[in-house]
Amino acid sequence: MTIIAQYGDLFIILACVFGFFMAWGVGANDVANAMGTSVGSKAITIKQAILIAIVFEFLGAWLAGGEVTSTIRKGIIDPELLAQNPQYLAYGMLASLLSAGIWLMIASNKGWPVSTTHSIVGAIVGFGLAGLGPESIEWGTLGQIVSSWLTSPLLAGLIAYLLFRSVQRLIFENSDPFAAAKRYVPGYMFLVGFIISMVTLLKGLKHIGLHLSFVDSALLSAGVGAIIMLIGILLERRIGREPTKENDSFSFASVERVFGLLMMFTACAMAFAHGSNDVANAVGPLAAVVSIVNTHGDLGAASSMPGWILLLGGAGIVVGLVTLGHKVIATVGTGITELTPSRGFAATLAAATTVVLASGIGLPISTTHTLVGAVLGVGLARGMHALNLRVLGTIVVSWLVTLPAGALLSIIFFFMFKGMFG
Repeated sequence: MTIIAQYGDLFIILACVFGFFMAWGVGANDVANAMGTSVGSKAITIKQAILIAIVFEFLGAWLAGGEVTSTIRKGIIDPELLAQNPQYLAYGMLASLLSAGIWLMIASNKGWPVSTTHSIVGAIVGFGLAGLGPESIEWGTLGQIVSSWLTSPLLAGLIAYLLFRSVQRLIFENSDPFAAAKRYVPGYMFLVGFIISMVTLLKGLKHIGLHLSFVDSALLSAGVGAIIMLIGILLERRIGREPTKENDSFSFASVERVFGLLMMFTACAMAFAHGSNDVANAVGPLAAVVSIVNTHGDLGAASSMPGWILLLGGAGIVVGLVTLGHKVIATVGTGITELTPSRGFAATLAAATTVVLASGIGLPISTTHTLVGAVLGVGLARGMHALNLRVLGTIVVSWLVTLPAGALLSIIFFFMFKGMFG
Protein backbone atom coordinates (compact mmCIF):
# COMPACT_ATOMS: atom_id res chain seq x y z
CA MET A 1 0.00 0.00 0.00
CA THR A 2 2.88 2.34 0.78
CA ILE A 3 4.11 2.26 -2.83
CA ILE A 4 0.69 3.44 -4.11
CA ALA A 5 0.52 6.13 -1.44
CA GLN A 6 4.08 7.26 -2.21
CA TYR A 7 3.93 7.26 -6.02
CA GLY A 8 0.16 7.60 -6.64
CA ASP A 9 0.33 11.01 -8.34
CA LEU A 10 3.21 9.85 -10.56
CA PHE A 11 1.26 6.71 -11.53
CA ILE A 12 -1.70 8.88 -12.64
CA ILE A 13 0.57 11.24 -14.63
CA LEU A 14 2.27 8.31 -16.39
CA ALA A 15 -1.11 6.66 -17.05
CA CYS A 16 -2.40 9.88 -18.66
CA VAL A 17 0.67 10.18 -20.89
CA PHE A 18 0.65 6.49 -21.90
CA GLY A 19 -3.16 6.50 -22.25
CA PHE A 20 -3.00 9.44 -24.64
CA PHE A 21 -0.21 7.64 -26.55
CA MET A 22 -2.36 4.51 -26.82
CA ALA A 23 -5.40 6.58 -27.93
CA TRP A 24 -3.13 8.19 -30.52
CA GLY A 25 -2.33 4.68 -31.78
CA VAL A 26 -6.04 3.82 -31.96
CA GLY A 27 -6.63 6.93 -34.07
CA ALA A 28 -3.63 6.29 -36.29
CA ASN A 29 -4.50 2.64 -36.96
CA ASP A 30 -8.07 1.69 -36.12
CA VAL A 31 -9.97 4.65 -37.56
CA ALA A 32 -9.30 3.09 -40.98
CA ASN A 33 -12.12 0.69 -40.01
CA ALA A 34 -14.57 3.58 -40.29
CA MET A 35 -12.96 5.59 -43.06
CA GLY A 36 -10.86 3.26 -45.25
CA THR A 37 -13.59 2.10 -47.63
CA SER A 38 -15.13 5.58 -47.98
CA VAL A 39 -11.78 7.15 -48.90
CA GLY A 40 -10.65 4.21 -51.04
CA SER A 41 -13.85 4.30 -53.07
CA LYS A 42 -13.42 8.09 -53.57
CA ALA A 43 -16.87 8.69 -52.04
CA ILE A 44 -15.13 11.20 -49.74
CA THR A 45 -11.67 12.74 -49.76
CA ILE A 46 -9.04 12.13 -47.08
CA LYS A 47 -9.63 15.68 -45.76
CA GLN A 48 -13.38 15.08 -45.52
CA ALA A 49 -12.70 11.75 -43.77
CA ILE A 50 -10.49 13.47 -41.19
CA LEU A 51 -13.13 16.17 -40.56
CA ILE A 52 -15.91 13.56 -40.19
CA ALA A 53 -13.74 11.47 -37.87
CA ILE A 54 -12.72 14.47 -35.75
CA VAL A 55 -16.39 15.19 -35.04
CA PHE A 56 -17.95 11.72 -34.83
CA GLU A 57 -15.03 9.74 -33.34
CA PHE A 58 -14.69 12.36 -30.60
CA LEU A 59 -18.44 12.50 -29.95
CA GLY A 60 -18.63 8.71 -29.81
CA ALA A 61 -15.72 8.50 -27.37
CA TRP A 62 -16.99 11.31 -25.15
CA LEU A 63 -20.76 10.71 -25.16
CA ALA A 64 -20.91 6.93 -25.30
CA GLY A 65 -17.54 5.62 -24.18
CA GLY A 66 -17.98 5.63 -20.38
CA GLU A 67 -18.10 2.93 -17.75
CA VAL A 68 -15.34 0.82 -19.30
CA THR A 69 -13.03 0.62 -16.27
CA SER A 70 -13.04 -3.18 -16.27
CA THR A 71 -13.77 -3.79 -19.95
CA ILE A 72 -10.22 -4.44 -21.09
CA ARG A 73 -8.91 -6.52 -18.21
CA LYS A 74 -12.17 -8.43 -17.65
CA GLY A 75 -11.86 -12.11 -18.43
CA ILE A 76 -8.15 -12.05 -19.32
CA ILE A 77 -6.67 -12.00 -15.81
CA ASP A 78 -8.25 -12.07 -12.36
CA PRO A 79 -7.37 -8.81 -10.53
CA GLU A 80 -8.22 -10.44 -7.19
CA LEU A 81 -5.00 -12.45 -7.49
CA LEU A 82 -3.21 -9.13 -7.06
CA ALA A 83 -5.02 -8.16 -3.84
CA GLN A 84 -1.82 -8.48 -1.81
CA ASN A 85 0.22 -6.48 -4.33
CA PRO A 86 -2.15 -3.95 -5.95
CA GLN A 87 0.81 -1.93 -7.20
CA TYR A 88 1.50 -4.81 -9.63
CA LEU A 89 -1.81 -4.05 -11.37
CA ALA A 90 -0.73 -0.40 -11.73
CA TYR A 91 2.62 -1.51 -13.19
CA GLY A 92 0.80 -3.93 -15.50
CA MET A 93 -1.67 -1.37 -16.82
CA LEU A 94 1.12 1.19 -17.41
CA ALA A 95 3.22 -1.46 -19.16
CA SER A 96 0.23 -2.54 -21.26
CA LEU A 97 -0.57 1.00 -22.42
CA LEU A 98 3.05 1.75 -23.30
CA SER A 99 3.72 -1.53 -25.12
CA ALA A 100 0.44 -1.49 -27.10
CA GLY A 101 1.04 2.17 -28.02
CA ILE A 102 4.55 1.40 -29.29
CA TRP A 103 3.34 -1.57 -31.37
CA LEU A 104 0.52 0.53 -32.88
CA MET A 105 3.01 3.29 -33.72
CA ILE A 106 5.22 0.78 -35.57
CA ALA A 107 2.27 -0.83 -37.38
CA SER A 108 0.68 2.51 -38.33
CA ASN A 109 3.96 3.84 -39.70
CA LYS A 110 4.20 0.73 -41.90
CA GLY A 111 0.54 1.05 -42.94
CA TRP A 112 -0.43 -2.29 -41.35
CA PRO A 113 -4.09 -2.50 -40.21
CA VAL A 114 -3.70 -4.42 -36.94
CA SER A 115 -6.22 -4.90 -34.14
CA THR A 116 -5.91 -2.33 -31.36
CA THR A 117 -7.98 -4.63 -29.15
CA HIS A 118 -5.59 -7.52 -29.71
CA SER A 119 -2.64 -5.19 -29.09
CA ILE A 120 -3.86 -4.30 -25.60
CA VAL A 121 -5.04 -7.88 -24.92
CA GLY A 122 -1.58 -9.21 -25.83
CA ALA A 123 0.02 -6.62 -23.56
CA ILE A 124 -2.21 -7.57 -20.60
CA VAL A 125 -1.45 -11.27 -21.19
CA GLY A 126 2.26 -10.44 -21.07
CA PHE A 127 1.87 -8.56 -17.79
CA GLY A 128 -0.18 -11.45 -16.34
CA LEU A 129 2.51 -13.95 -17.27
CA ALA A 130 5.24 -11.76 -15.80
CA GLY A 131 3.44 -10.72 -12.63
CA LEU A 132 1.40 -13.81 -11.73
CA GLY A 133 2.44 -16.73 -13.90
CA PRO A 134 0.68 -18.79 -16.60
CA GLU A 135 -2.06 -20.00 -14.23
CA SER A 136 -3.42 -16.45 -13.91
CA ILE A 137 -4.40 -16.25 -17.61
CA GLU A 138 -7.90 -17.23 -18.72
CA TRP A 139 -6.67 -19.38 -21.60
CA GLY A 140 -10.23 -20.18 -22.74
CA THR A 141 -10.99 -16.49 -23.27
CA LEU A 142 -7.65 -16.05 -25.04
CA GLY A 143 -8.46 -19.04 -27.27
CA GLN A 144 -11.73 -17.38 -28.32
CA ILE A 145 -9.86 -14.20 -29.22
CA VAL A 146 -7.32 -16.13 -31.30
CA SER A 147 -10.10 -18.05 -33.07
CA SER A 148 -11.68 -14.71 -34.05
CA TRP A 149 -8.64 -14.08 -36.27
CA LEU A 150 -10.17 -16.67 -38.61
CA THR A 151 -13.92 -16.44 -37.96
CA SER A 152 -14.41 -12.66 -38.22
CA PRO A 153 -12.73 -12.09 -41.62
CA LEU A 154 -14.33 -15.25 -43.06
CA LEU A 155 -17.84 -14.27 -41.95
CA ALA A 156 -17.43 -10.65 -43.10
CA GLY A 157 -15.89 -11.79 -46.39
CA LEU A 158 -18.82 -14.14 -47.08
CA ILE A 159 -21.41 -11.43 -46.32
CA ALA A 160 -19.53 -8.87 -48.46
CA TYR A 161 -19.28 -11.34 -51.34
CA LEU A 162 -23.03 -12.04 -51.25
CA LEU A 163 -23.91 -8.34 -50.89
CA PHE A 164 -21.79 -7.26 -53.83
CA ARG A 165 -23.03 -10.16 -55.95
CA SER A 166 -26.59 -8.94 -55.24
CA VAL A 167 -25.56 -5.45 -56.38
CA GLN A 168 -24.04 -6.90 -59.54
CA ARG A 169 -27.09 -9.06 -60.27
CA LEU A 170 -29.79 -6.47 -59.47
CA ILE A 171 -28.11 -3.31 -60.79
CA PHE A 172 -24.96 -3.67 -62.89
CA GLU A 173 -26.24 -6.59 -64.98
CA ASN A 174 -29.60 -4.86 -65.54
CA SER A 175 -30.42 -3.52 -69.02
CA ASP A 176 -30.67 -0.03 -67.45
CA PRO A 177 -28.31 0.05 -64.42
CA PHE A 178 -29.11 3.67 -63.52
CA ALA A 179 -32.87 3.05 -63.34
CA ALA A 180 -32.20 -0.16 -61.39
CA ALA A 181 -30.00 1.76 -58.94
CA LYS A 182 -32.78 4.29 -58.34
CA ARG A 183 -35.15 1.38 -57.70
CA TYR A 184 -33.03 -0.84 -55.43
CA VAL A 185 -30.62 1.54 -53.62
CA PRO A 186 -33.34 2.77 -51.19
CA GLY A 187 -33.57 -0.83 -49.94
CA TYR A 188 -29.81 -0.87 -49.38
CA MET A 189 -30.13 2.49 -47.60
CA PHE A 190 -32.62 0.94 -45.19
CA LEU A 191 -30.12 -1.88 -44.55
CA VAL A 192 -27.35 0.64 -43.87
CA GLY A 193 -29.49 2.61 -41.41
CA PHE A 194 -30.67 -0.57 -39.68
CA ILE A 195 -27.27 -2.25 -39.33
CA ILE A 196 -25.32 0.88 -38.33
CA SER A 197 -27.97 1.68 -35.70
CA MET A 198 -27.65 -1.85 -34.36
CA VAL A 199 -23.85 -1.47 -34.13
CA THR A 200 -24.27 1.79 -32.19
CA LEU A 201 -27.00 0.52 -29.86
CA LEU A 202 -25.36 -2.85 -29.12
CA LYS A 203 -21.71 -1.78 -28.87
CA GLY A 204 -21.78 1.97 -28.24
CA LEU A 205 -24.62 3.37 -26.18
CA LYS A 206 -24.58 0.62 -23.53
CA HIS A 207 -21.94 2.67 -21.71
CA ILE A 208 -24.32 5.56 -20.97
CA GLY A 209 -26.80 3.30 -19.21
CA LEU A 210 -28.99 2.60 -22.26
CA HIS A 211 -29.32 -1.17 -21.90
CA LEU A 212 -31.75 -2.22 -24.62
CA SER A 213 -32.59 -5.82 -25.43
CA PHE A 214 -31.66 -7.19 -28.86
CA VAL A 215 -35.33 -7.02 -29.93
CA ASP A 216 -35.77 -3.42 -28.69
CA SER A 217 -32.58 -2.44 -30.49
CA ALA A 218 -33.85 -4.09 -33.68
CA LEU A 219 -37.19 -2.23 -33.57
CA LEU A 220 -35.49 1.11 -32.91
CA SER A 221 -32.97 0.44 -35.67
CA ALA A 222 -35.78 -0.40 -38.12
CA GLY A 223 -37.24 3.06 -37.47
CA VAL A 224 -33.85 4.70 -38.04
CA GLY A 225 -33.43 2.64 -41.21
CA ALA A 226 -36.78 3.89 -42.53
CA ILE A 227 -35.79 7.52 -41.84
CA ILE A 228 -32.41 7.04 -43.58
CA MET A 229 -34.20 5.48 -46.55
CA LEU A 230 -36.58 8.46 -46.87
CA ILE A 231 -33.70 10.96 -46.63
CA GLY A 232 -31.80 8.91 -49.22
CA ILE A 233 -34.76 8.90 -51.62
CA LEU A 234 -34.99 12.70 -51.40
CA LEU A 235 -31.26 13.12 -52.02
CA GLU A 236 -31.31 10.49 -54.76
CA ARG A 237 -33.78 12.56 -56.79
CA ARG A 238 -31.12 15.24 -57.22
CA ILE A 239 -28.83 12.81 -59.04
CA GLY A 240 -29.53 12.84 -62.76
CA ARG A 241 -28.24 10.59 -65.48
CA GLU A 242 -24.87 11.95 -66.55
CA PRO A 243 -24.13 12.39 -70.26
CA THR A 244 -22.85 9.08 -71.57
CA LYS A 245 -19.07 8.95 -71.52
CA GLU A 246 -16.85 6.80 -73.68
CA ASN A 247 -17.05 3.13 -72.55
CA ASP A 248 -19.93 4.07 -70.18
CA SER A 249 -23.02 3.38 -72.24
CA PHE A 250 -24.75 1.96 -69.14
CA SER A 251 -24.27 5.15 -67.04
CA PHE A 252 -22.12 3.34 -64.46
CA ALA A 253 -20.68 6.68 -63.28
CA SER A 254 -24.19 7.85 -62.36
CA VAL A 255 -24.84 4.56 -60.58
CA GLU A 256 -21.68 5.01 -58.47
CA ARG A 257 -22.82 8.54 -57.55
CA VAL A 258 -25.99 7.02 -56.11
CA PHE A 259 -23.90 4.61 -54.04
CA GLY A 260 -21.69 7.52 -52.97
CA LEU A 261 -24.67 8.80 -50.97
CA LEU A 262 -24.62 5.61 -48.92
CA MET A 263 -20.95 6.01 -48.08
CA MET A 264 -21.57 9.42 -46.45
CA PHE A 265 -24.06 7.82 -44.03
CA THR A 266 -21.82 4.86 -43.23
CA ALA A 267 -18.71 7.02 -42.68
CA CYS A 268 -20.41 9.23 -40.05
CA ALA A 269 -22.21 6.44 -38.22
CA MET A 270 -19.28 3.99 -38.20
CA ALA A 271 -16.99 6.72 -36.86
CA PHE A 272 -19.38 7.34 -33.94
CA ALA A 273 -19.76 3.63 -33.17
CA HIS A 274 -16.00 3.08 -33.42
CA GLY A 275 -15.17 5.99 -31.13
CA SER A 276 -17.69 4.85 -28.52
CA ASN A 277 -16.39 1.28 -28.47
CA ASP A 278 -12.64 1.36 -29.15
CA VAL A 279 -11.79 4.28 -26.87
CA ALA A 280 -12.00 1.56 -24.18
CA ASN A 281 -8.70 0.13 -25.46
CA ALA A 282 -6.94 3.30 -24.32
CA VAL A 283 -8.99 4.56 -21.37
CA GLY A 284 -9.77 1.17 -19.75
CA PRO A 285 -6.24 0.63 -18.38
CA LEU A 286 -5.91 4.37 -17.65
CA ALA A 287 -9.13 4.31 -15.61
CA ALA A 288 -7.89 1.20 -13.81
CA VAL A 289 -4.74 3.02 -12.65
CA VAL A 290 -6.78 6.04 -11.50
CA SER A 291 -9.12 3.71 -9.62
CA ILE A 292 -6.23 1.90 -7.90
CA VAL A 293 -4.72 5.18 -6.71
CA ASN A 294 -8.04 6.74 -5.63
CA THR A 295 -9.06 3.63 -3.63
CA HIS A 296 -5.54 3.23 -2.15
CA GLY A 297 -5.16 -0.21 -3.70
CA ASP A 298 -8.62 -1.63 -2.95
CA LEU A 299 -9.21 -3.67 -6.14
CA GLY A 300 -12.72 -4.64 -5.12
CA ALA A 301 -14.01 -1.09 -4.75
CA ALA A 302 -16.54 0.22 -7.28
CA SER A 303 -15.35 3.11 -9.40
CA SER A 304 -16.88 5.44 -11.98
CA MET A 305 -15.36 6.75 -15.19
CA PRO A 306 -14.28 10.40 -14.77
CA GLY A 307 -15.34 12.53 -17.75
CA TRP A 308 -11.85 13.95 -18.25
CA ILE A 309 -10.52 10.46 -19.05
CA LEU A 310 -12.97 10.14 -21.97
CA LEU A 311 -11.97 13.62 -23.19
CA LEU A 312 -8.31 12.58 -23.07
CA GLY A 313 -9.07 9.39 -25.01
CA GLY A 314 -11.18 11.19 -27.62
CA ALA A 315 -8.50 13.84 -28.12
CA GLY A 316 -5.81 11.19 -28.55
CA ILE A 317 -7.84 9.35 -31.20
CA VAL A 318 -8.31 12.57 -33.20
CA VAL A 319 -4.59 13.51 -33.01
CA GLY A 320 -3.59 10.00 -34.12
CA LEU A 321 -5.88 10.12 -37.13
CA VAL A 322 -4.69 13.58 -38.22
CA THR A 323 -0.97 12.78 -37.87
CA LEU A 324 -0.62 9.21 -39.18
CA GLY A 325 -4.05 7.78 -40.00
CA HIS A 326 -3.68 8.29 -43.76
CA LYS A 327 -1.23 5.37 -44.13
CA VAL A 328 -3.56 2.65 -42.83
CA ILE A 329 -6.54 4.25 -44.59
CA ALA A 330 -4.56 3.91 -47.84
CA THR A 331 -3.84 0.22 -47.18
CA VAL A 332 -7.46 -0.67 -46.42
CA GLY A 333 -8.95 1.62 -49.06
CA THR A 334 -6.64 1.00 -52.03
CA GLY A 335 -3.97 -1.57 -51.16
CA ILE A 336 -6.03 -4.78 -51.06
CA THR A 337 -8.31 -4.24 -54.07
CA GLU A 338 -9.64 -1.34 -56.12
CA LEU A 339 -12.77 0.05 -54.51
CA THR A 340 -15.68 2.02 -55.95
CA PRO A 341 -18.61 3.42 -53.90
CA SER A 342 -20.69 0.29 -54.63
CA ARG A 343 -17.85 -2.03 -53.54
CA GLY A 344 -17.05 0.14 -50.52
CA PHE A 345 -20.71 0.07 -49.51
CA ALA A 346 -20.78 -3.75 -49.65
CA ALA A 347 -17.58 -4.02 -47.58
CA THR A 348 -18.65 -1.50 -44.90
CA LEU A 349 -22.15 -2.95 -44.53
CA ALA A 350 -20.76 -6.50 -44.35
CA ALA A 351 -18.29 -5.49 -41.62
CA ALA A 352 -21.03 -3.75 -39.63
CA THR A 353 -23.37 -6.74 -40.06
CA THR A 354 -20.67 -9.08 -38.75
CA VAL A 355 -20.20 -6.85 -35.68
CA VAL A 356 -23.97 -6.96 -35.02
CA LEU A 357 -24.14 -10.75 -35.38
CA ALA A 358 -21.12 -11.20 -33.13
CA SER A 359 -22.61 -8.88 -30.49
CA GLY A 360 -25.89 -10.83 -30.59
CA ILE A 361 -24.23 -14.22 -29.98
CA GLY A 362 -21.35 -13.00 -27.81
CA LEU A 363 -18.42 -13.74 -30.13
CA PRO A 364 -15.23 -11.72 -29.56
CA ILE A 365 -14.12 -10.23 -32.89
CA SER A 366 -11.79 -7.57 -34.21
CA THR A 367 -13.29 -4.76 -36.26
CA THR A 368 -9.99 -4.48 -38.16
CA HIS A 369 -9.97 -8.15 -39.16
CA THR A 370 -13.66 -7.92 -39.99
CA LEU A 371 -13.27 -4.98 -42.38
CA VAL A 372 -10.20 -6.46 -44.11
CA GLY A 373 -12.15 -9.70 -44.59
CA ALA A 374 -15.08 -7.74 -46.04
CA VAL A 375 -12.83 -5.88 -48.50
CA LEU A 376 -11.32 -9.25 -49.44
CA GLY A 377 -14.80 -10.66 -50.06
CA VAL A 378 -15.69 -7.77 -52.39
CA GLY A 379 -12.45 -8.35 -54.28
CA LEU A 380 -13.17 -12.08 -54.63
CA ALA A 381 -16.57 -11.27 -56.14
CA ARG A 382 -14.59 -9.84 -59.06
CA GLY A 383 -12.09 -12.71 -59.20
CA MET A 384 -8.65 -13.51 -57.71
CA HIS A 385 -6.98 -11.15 -60.20
CA ALA A 386 -8.61 -8.20 -58.39
CA LEU A 387 -6.68 -8.89 -55.15
CA ASN A 388 -3.19 -7.71 -54.19
CA LEU A 389 -1.93 -10.94 -52.59
CA ARG A 390 1.38 -9.39 -51.50
CA VAL A 391 -0.39 -6.74 -49.41
CA LEU A 392 -2.73 -9.41 -47.99
CA GLY A 393 0.24 -11.57 -46.97
CA THR A 394 1.84 -8.64 -45.13
CA ILE A 395 -1.44 -7.90 -43.31
CA VAL A 396 -1.87 -11.52 -42.16
CA VAL A 397 1.71 -11.65 -40.83
CA SER A 398 1.15 -8.39 -38.91
CA TRP A 399 -1.99 -9.93 -37.34
CA LEU A 400 -0.06 -13.00 -36.17
CA VAL A 401 2.72 -10.86 -34.69
CA THR A 402 0.41 -8.41 -32.84
CA LEU A 403 -0.46 -10.46 -29.75
CA PRO A 404 3.06 -11.84 -29.01
CA ALA A 405 4.65 -8.44 -29.77
CA GLY A 406 2.37 -6.73 -27.26
CA ALA A 407 3.04 -9.46 -24.69
CA LEU A 408 6.84 -9.33 -25.04
CA LEU A 409 7.01 -5.54 -24.79
CA SER A 410 4.66 -5.58 -21.80
CA ILE A 411 6.83 -8.10 -19.92
CA ILE A 412 9.89 -5.87 -20.45
CA PHE A 413 8.10 -2.72 -19.28
CA PHE A 414 6.46 -4.51 -16.31
CA PHE A 415 9.84 -5.51 -14.89
CA MET A 416 11.18 -2.02 -15.67
CA PHE A 417 8.41 -0.38 -13.59
CA LYS A 418 8.81 -3.02 -10.88
CA GLY A 419 12.53 -2.23 -10.68
CA MET A 420 11.91 1.52 -10.63
CA PHE A 421 9.22 1.59 -7.93
CA GLY A 422 9.82 -1.65 -6.02
